[in-house]
Parts: sequence; structure tokens; C-alpha cells
Amino acid sequence: MKKVEAIIREERLEPVKKALEEKSYYGMTVSEVSGRGKQKGITLQWRVGEYRVDLLPKLKIELVVLDEDVGPVIDAIVRNARTGETGDGKIFIMPVETVVRVRTGDRNESAI
Repeated sequence: MKKVEAIIREERLEPVKKALEEKSYYGMTVSEVSGRGKQKGITLQWRVGEYRVDLLPKLKIELVVLDEDVGPVIDAIVRNARTGETGDGKIFIMPVETVVRVRTGDRNESAI
């Protein structure tokens, strides 16, 4: 099993969520986060001068999927989160040792 963490633009959540649901990936956690990448934030022009926004608002989507589902999940996220502009986000894949469903006590694959 793998944990997929995707940092995406806020406005791309609905297309990403819909694409994942169409592939039967319903379980996810979405959190509001802020951060920056290589672009180091953005500079905005105001009447009185420039203003630097260092940490930009983003969303983090977290899913735990079977190893064989990682590729389709990544493809769905990339296709639907991409705008082609700097700041589209990142996807991180991590191994998951154990999953436990609290309600039933089911473990691992049956708990996903």
C-alpha cells in the first residue's frame, strides 16, 4: 500500500476529486495548507508599490491506495490539476505499513 499526498491549487480540487471518483477512488482527506516552491511566492503590484506573498494557499489531498493503483491515481491528479503554470503542485508517494479501520478493526487492504 502507498500513501499519495498531492499539493494542488485550490481551484483544481473539484476536477481532481471528480477524476478520482470516476476511477472509484472515493476515500481521501483534503486539508488547507500554505507553502511555496522554487518560485518563492509571488510579487503583486499595488498602487503604493510591490507586495510579496511568500506562502501561497494550496490544498493537500491524501489517499491510501494499493500499490497497483498508484499509477492511475497519479495520472488522474496530474491530468486534472495541471494548468501549465508555475505552482501547479507536487505529488509525494510513501509506503504504508499498516491501515486499521477504527469502526471494524479491519486491517490493511480490507481497511482501505
